[in-house]
Amino acid sequence: MNQTFRLLPLLFLFLIGCKQQDKAMTNTDISITFPSSLSEAPKDGRVLLMFAKTNEQEPRLQINDGLTTQLIFGMNVDQLPPEESLAFNKQAFGYPFPSLSEIPPGEYWVQALLHVYETFNLSTGQTVKLPMDNGEGQQWNRSPGNLYSTPFKITVTENGFEPLNIVMDQIIPPIEEPEDTEWIKHIKIKSDKLSEFWGRDMFLGAHILLPKGFKEHPEAKYPLMIFHGHFPDDFGGFRTQPPDPNLKPEYSARFDLEGYNVIQQQEAYDFYKRWNEPDFPRFIIIEIQHPTPYYDDSYAVNSASQGPYGDAITYELIPHIEKEFRGLGEGWARFLYGGSTGGWEALAVQVKYPDEYNGCFAACPDPIDFRAYCLNNIYEDENAYYYKSDFKQLEVPAHRDYLGQIQGTVKGNNHLELVLGDKSRSGQQWDIWEATYSPQAADGYPQRIWDKTTGDIDRAVAEYWKENFDLRYILERDWDQLGDKLKGKIHIYCGDMDNYYLNNAVYLMEDFLESTSDPYYEGEVLYGDRAEHCWNGDPDQPNAISRLRYNSMYVPKIMERIANSAPRGADLTSWRYQ
Repeated sequence: MNQTFRLLPLLFLFLIGCKQQDKAMTNTDISITFPSSLSEAPKDGRVLLMFAKTNEQEPRLQINDGLTTQLIFGMNVDQLPPEESLAFNKQAFGYPFPSLSEIPPGEYWVQALLHVYETFNLSTGQTVKLPMDNGEGQQWNRSPGNLYSTPFKITVTENGFEPLNIVMDQIIPPIEEPEDTEWIKHIKIKSDKLSEFWGRDMFLGAHILLPKGFKEHPEAKYPLMIFHGHFPDDFGGFRTQPPDPNLKPEYSARFDLEGYNVIQQQEAYDFYKRWNEPDFPRFIIIEIQHPTPYYDDSYAVNSASQGPYGDAITYELIPHIEKEFRGLGEGWARFLYGGSTGGWEALAVQVKYPDEYNGCFAACPDPIDFRAYCLNNIYEDENAYYYKSDFKQLEVPAHRDYLGQIQGTVKGNNHLELVLGDKSRSGQQWDIWEATYSPQAADGYPQRIWDKTTGDIDRAVAEYWKENFDLRYILERDWDQLGDKLKGKIHIYCGDMDNYYLNNAVYLMEDFLESTSDPYYEGEVLYGDRAEHCWNGDPDQPNAISRLRYNSMYVPKIMERIANSAPRGADLTSWRYQ
């Protein structure tokens, strides 16, 4: 065949490609400002620009790491004055499209939001700018004090859109503090340890469920159950009244259940009734509030970039609660439990403070062995975003359903975080792992475990993670010192179809625990067949129900642990009244 004819199809494709590139939008002029009536002071932070196909919810409420996400772009601002227009950077990184020029033609609702940063002068000598939690649990789209605009509709053509002038003329209002009740109390204390690290007053809080007869039995002192998890706005799962008869039933897509909100209220009321039964042991249960400028909680351990949260919780907050509410105040009478983030925290706190707690019940824990950091092995993999291959480029999944259908990837999750905030400041999952586990960089922010754009893994940072926060490695390395202190205290539960592949690390942890001797660990590791995140050890109830019973399901095991391990002379009676 004539060589000229062979080249014609390639030339045709090239011309089509050029024509398509010519159609890429060229007009993306955007200016953003905020009025002095909202603030007379300049603002630091992250400006987020969002485009959504509908306005059934505001665009700021439609950004996620799943298939329903809308479009978002971000850029930092330093000392942005009121009334002064900010030219939004046309090269600003975006998700899921990396560039503004890639927005497809169509009609969109546009909104801008400023996630406000504050300045912290750390005891380590660095100055960092981070978003302070304002009572919402580090939710950028709901954080009090953040500025945002009213959404309006625009048309995007092949050439772009008309210049946009966006005014962030609204501010998210403060959140009301929950009120004390007969059963539930709320405390907040200044932490000296954290205040010294952050260079400003820092606080820890807790929601406290009191046992039946607390006032009537002033002689009683109580064991403590510590529920770890994400930021709780109040004590959850406890309701003194039957379900609201006027409550409109709502469908739960996660569990494919009609009226799940009614089920939740019924379970909360059932727990209240169980809490009052004569044979139920009298405990204090607490849910801790320990948000940081990086996330909705600190992961309850000491870390280079977040400071001594582990010590602050164990040696400041817990003793304060026990003194205020008559806790027994000894390690044999403290128990840890939680799921997901709370599962990792329960196990990590037990490992790092083995004498201060007498058992952990860790459900669906975040990765407890970094050889299975979800689907990455940070010690051997070169790249976190792609499987190794000579010729194919296949992304590593980050989320699945119980049938294995993929809804998100590691690359996608991390690129969304990079839009929401650089320097580990997104307030999202991968960044908080980094803020907790990484060494501190010279600029005061956490060192990256991998390049956030490319996914290339930093082996030196991985080694630091291993030595300090890989819980399986730490247990194996130090078992000769920890074994006797942890015997009978470790209980781990996970679904074998966990949505985030967390079961893979649990398998590796189980391999080690079952290999222990002198002493054998004498705990348990259980799996839920085809169970998703966050299966917590109940073989008889579906996940939708068992997740609502955390506060009572481990009590029989805790009572058995107390009976087998309480020291001679321990108070086993004052809190056993009916």
